[in-house]
Order: sequence, then C-alpha cells, then structure tokens
Amino acid sequence: MTIISRLFAKLAGIVFTILVIACVNFVLIHSAPGDPAMVIAGQSGAADTKFIEQVRAEYGLDKPFLVQLGTYIGKVVQFDLGYSYRQRADVSQLILERLGPTLMLTLSAFFLSLIGGVLFGAFAGRRHGTWSDLVISLISLIFYATPVFWLGLMLVLIFSIQLEWLPAFGYANIRASGFGPVEYALDVAKHLILPVVTLAAIYIAVYTRLMRSSLIEVSHEDHVRTARAKGLNEGQVLRRHMLRNAAVPVVTFAGLQAGALIGGAVVVETVFSWPGIGRLTYDAVTARDYPVLLGLFLIMSILVIATNLLTDFLHRIIDPRINGR
Repeated sequence: MTIISRLFAKLAGIVFTILVIACVNFVLIHSAPGDPAMVIAGQSGAADTKFIEQVRAEYGLDKPFLVQLGTYIGKVVQFDLGYSYRQRADVSQLILERLGPTLMLTLSAFFLSLIGGVLFGAFAGRRHGTWSDLVISLISLIFYATPVFWLGLMLVLIFSIQLEWLPAFGYANIRASGFGPVEYALDVAKHLILPVVTLAAIYIAVYTRLMRSSLIEVSHEDHVRTARAKGLNEGQVLRRHMLRNAAVPVVTFAGLQAGALIGGAVVVETVFSWPGIGRLTYDAVTARDYPVLLGLFLIMSILVIATNLLTDFLHRIIDPRINGR
C-alpha cells in the first residue's frame, strides 16, 4: 500500500504541475503585446472594425480573461488543445504531425551529446594535465562559446555547399516518395546529420567538461585508492569504481538540460528548415497563434517532466545507494 500511495502521490503531483504550467503559460502569452484578431484580419485582407469584432467573437477573444482561462483549462483536462487561428486545424493534430521529427532530432542530439561528452570527458580526465587534456578542454570551450545558429550555417557552408557531402535543408529529398523503405531511411538520416551535430555540439562541450571534472574528483576518493591497493589495474578501477560515480552529476545535469535542448531545437529547425515543433513554434509566434503556442508549451513541459522522471530512474541504476534512501 505504501508503494501504491507513493505512486498516486507522484501522479497527483505531476497532474497538478501540468495544470499550473498551463495556467502560467496562458497568463504569460495573453500578457504579451499584440492582438491575434488584428493579425488574422490582416492576413485575410479585411482589417475593418466589424470584421475584427467577428473574429474575436468566433475565437472567444471578446470574453473576460478569467472566462477564457477557465475555458482553456477545461479543454486541457479533456485533452483538447484547441483550434489554430492561422492554420485552421486542431492544435493536437498539428503537434502530432511535427512531434516525430522533433523527437528524432532532439533524442539523437541528446544521446550523441551524452555519449560523446562522457567519452571525451573520461579521456581528458584520465590524462589530466597532459597535452591531450588541454586540447580537448580547449575544443570544448570553443564549441561552448559558439552560437548555435552560426555553427549550423558554417556546417551548411562547408559540408553542403563546398564539399557537397550532405543536404543543407529539409527532412527528406523531394523525390523521397518514390524511395523504398531502406533508401528513404538513409535519405532522412543524411538530412538529420547536420541538425543533430549542430544541436549536440554545445552539450557535448558541457558534458565533456563536467565529466572531466567529476572523474578527476572521484579519482582521489578513498574507495578508488582501496581498489588500487587491492591490485586492480587502472582499466578495472576506471570501469568498476570511477565511471559510474563520475557519471551521476552528468546524468543529473543532462536531465535538467532536456528543456534547453527542446528549446534549442527552435533555432536549429529554423536554420535547417526541419519540419518539427520548433519550426511550428516560430511560425506560431510570428502569427500570434495563441492556441498553437499554448499547446506547444504544454507539450514541451510534459516532455521535460517525462525526462526528469527518466533521469530519476537512471539515477537508481547508476547509483544503487539511492534505492536505500
């Protein structure tokens, strides 16, 4: 019963958090300057007062703020994200169409950055003070200081325009509809390389520096000295006693950075014309499409919460001491 009660308490906390996030998003978006009715009227070519009032009435924008908030929360509880002002479609349908490419991009970048950061950081930490450590630290610092959009443009310039190795933009070739399953998957993978590298570069630098510092700190702990005193070689000491302990802060930071990774996808998807929710967010901001923005922010928040739960689960695998707390 204790486990069941904890599970229900956890689920209740998650639901409450999501509802609070939905309310905060609604307040912040409706506090921003700009009138979506004016934008819709301008796109329709009819900006007279009567038409604007009709638009407000059609989308419920003429109702008091608290009434609009209550209506929105009621729809969220019913898993209804609303209707897009601009694209004339259900928000949930628009997000589902774009969610797959974004998850493909962000998950690929996440695992690439985590694996690359751990490997480079462990290599540098084991060779602390040598020239290889200095080179890795310098390169990671350069990538950390490089703007994401500039790096993406430079990669396009080098690998797409100059070398012509990889496609510059898009999700797949315009002739992809005639490809077989394997050929289509390879084509999408080619289009995925540059956006993934661009998005993962700064996080590889962060995880490299964090893993390096953590490994250096762990190398001076008592259990590592004891393992060496028992006659274990350096490889065994590294695998059995150092890596798991050093990876705990990296996993923690990676879970916290999941939200930033999704946010960074907005810039990357815009640079590479990647058809994900990042690009959809940019279009919704320029069009003042409030329902789409609210739906996107809510979905991103849920993804961040899910990532934090996954991080807690990984902590229990990496550090067995947590299970005893």
